[in-house]
Amino acid sequence: MSRYTLEDFVSQTCQQDRGQGLFELETPRMLELNLDGSVWTKMGSMVSYRGNVKFTREGIMDRGVGNLLKKAVSGEGARLTKAEGRGQVYLADAGKKITIIRLQEETISINGSDLLAFEPSVQFDIKMMKRVSGMLSGGLFNVRLAGSGLVAFTTHYDPVTLLVTPENPVITDPNATVAWSGNLEPNIRMDVSLKTFVGRGSGESIQTEYHGNGFVVIQPYEEVAFQAG
Repeated sequence: MSRYTLEDFVSQTCQQDRGQGLFELETPRMLELNLDGSVWTKMGSMVSYRGNVKFTREGIMDRGVGNLLKKAVSGEGARLTKAEGRGQVYLADAGKKITIIRLQEETISINGSDLLAFEPSVQFDIKMMKRVSGMLSGGLFNVRLAGSGLVAFTTHYDPVTLLVTPENPVITDPNATVAWSGNLEPNIRMDVSLKTFVGRGSGESIQTEYHGNGFVVIQPYEEVAFQAG
């Protein structure tokens, strides 16, 4: 029997309806939106669609004058596009792994470059980590999501969730930090070591510290993002 035929390839890779609803993982790295209404998506994440779907970039003044400065310095990392209509939309982001969660009157903050899609029933606000703007070009931006609805985010490889307790705060590299529970507020700390001042050291190492009760999601990859273009 002949192997590796074109028919075999099409059969093995053909899109399948798994009946998972609005958000469906077509593969671990591609999200299918079974659209009948609207969904917010990361700008530039659409790789294909079919049906009657309209894409509208979030206007720079859509969320008030206060958002204007954030838009100006956040680059592409936290910009959104609304997909509206009926059909199937396929989203992906640099081959990163996709995770879907369902918020139930809960709050989570997600690194703006890692947020892939969320339902319009979820309220959102783009925020900048305090005290970072003077340390990094443009600072570090995240999107605070609150309410009920589906949310999809991406990670390089498999995510790991670390629990935070008052007795055990968690310290992370901000470039490897993907998300954290909404009740936590990251504090910026500096790590000054000998290597900072010798060799190719370029300055203090910026870290984020989380205190309280909650969780932090990290990835095994340092992703430099949110720098102003």
